[in-house]
Amino acid sequence: MSSIRTSGWQLAHSTPIGNSADFSPHRDDVFGRIASRYDLLCDVFSFGIHRLWKRAVARQIAEEPWTVLLDGATGTGDILLRVLAHQAVTGRSIVGSDVSMPMLAIAQSRLRRHASSIRLVQLDAETMPSVAAASVDAYSISLAIKICDRPRVLAEAFRILRPGGRLIILEASNIPWKPVRAAYLAYMSLCMPLLGWLATGGDASAYKYLLRGIRNFPGAEDLANEIVRHGFVSVAFRRLSLGIVAIHVAHKPL
Repeated sequence: MSSIRTSGWQLAHSTPIGNSADFSPHRDDVFGRIASRYDLLCDVFSFGIHRLWKRAVARQIAEEPWTVLLDGATGTGDILLRVLAHQAVTGRSIVGSDVSMPMLAIAQSRLRRHASSIRLVQLDAETMPSVAAASVDAYSISLAIKICDRPRVLAEAFRILRPGGRLIILEASNIPWKPVRAAYLAYMSLCMPLLGWLATGGDASAYKYLLRGIRNFPGAEDLANEIVRHGFVSVAFRRLSLGIVAIHVAHKPL
């Protein structure tokens, strides 16, 4: 098993894996319905802190060695806009993907001036048969695995990466300090429904999946262990904002 660098934290016991949010985009196209309000929703739920998280993961993506990047769950293109702010794309190729066409339509509008370097395609991160095995140098996915079937997403990431390729994940984590974690979960349980209802015009499903995914998502150590079990090596993570989220980086073996 590959060693896991944990930025000073010990490994935790593993937890059950799967889709902790019980979300299926084919059963409930919630992100298609709220696409025009998605960025507002992120600002409301995180009080704008998500911008710092996205800036950090974009910097990490830009600094990794790659020629071809596939960004899963691109959404409205927020991450890719920040990657482009950190890294010139001369000689590089970026593919942004999402299962929701309304989200991709917004991303296309926001990334229009980078059209020569970025291609947007509709893909489900859990199964991407149109993407050839060992065809990309880096695969990134941000704030989406919590509502996906994690084993399938990680297996697809491993399949499409070239040997030596990089996996970069930004996702919910576990706040190590129990009183702070309890207060955060209390806020999410009590305030998130009201804020989500107001921000989405009464679409309760928008926050239902996100809240369920956050509450049931494994901690950073457990997610790192899952990544190792899928064959990745040099798995490392660092927590942001007291551990509300973490950035994971891993390599596919040469």
